[in-house]
Amino acid sequence: MAGRKSPARKAPELRKCEPCNGTGETPRTVRVGRKQRVVGQQSGICLACFGTGEATD
Repeated sequence: MAGRKSPARKAPELRKCEPCNGTGETPRTVRVGRKQRVVGQQSGICLACFGTGEATD
């Protein structure tokens, strides 16, 4: 005698991360010298989602 199958569960819908807009990268300011002049920006990993682009909460 076979047991009953439980109904399939739907995966929760993930939303895009707010700070990086789902890309997983955020711009970081690059500073150089004693006066800490701003020379540009480089992309860095988003610390809110750790680069996945999906919000956890």
